[in-house]
Amino acid sequence: MRNTFDEQLDLLKTQMIQMGALCESAIASSAKALIDGDIELAKMAVAADTDIDQKEREIESLCLKLLLRHQPVARDLRQISSALKMITDMERIGDQAADISEITMLGNIKAVNNTNHIRDMAMATIKMVTDSIDAYVRQDLELARAVIEYDDVVDNIFNEVKADTIKLINEDTDNGEFAIDLMMIAKYFERIGDHAVNIAGWVAFSITGRHVEE
Repeated sequence: MRNTFDEQLDLLKTQMIQMGALCESAIASSAKALIDGDIELAKMAVAADTDIDQKEREIESLCLKLLLRHQPVARDLRQISSALKMITDMERIGDQAADISEITMLGNIKAVNNTNHIRDMAMATIKMVTDSIDAYVRQDLELARAVIEYDDVVDNIFNEVKADTIKLINEDTDNGEFAIDLMMIAKYFERIGDHAVNIAGWVAFSITGRHVEE
């Protein structure tokens, strides 16, 4: 019985890795679509949200089976219940990556190559999501705490983007619509970072029984 349970726990970890990879890919695609002005890639990033939603349902179903059939306790219970919490944040990451791509598809974005801070935010949030999932799979408390601390980096870049948008408007008032879209995109990246922090917090809970927050 325990062997079956362990195999299903391993399957849960595998599916969490797969969902994390889908989220990372969605963020990367939405960022590249934004920077390159690639509408077709933006459409693909929006479509990827469906795959993330499907993976969320699969993991939720597996977790419920583990809880009902095996009635786990202690660390096993925390690991499963944490996964249930984490997939909600991961699903929201997919939504926000799609939101970024939808703004790109409106066609108001221009000269993004000159606003490197958006690219920096994308790379930083991908790192946070990747590390938070790795921390869960490896049950690495220090890595989870590092993700939570790294959120300060994303917040600092967000402030740089705000400065960029003010500069754009001061240079030319016709940049107003572009600046607003840029701020919306930066806000979505910031929220992705916040979701990664939530994931890391649940990783800490799965290991220690205490939810670590920023």
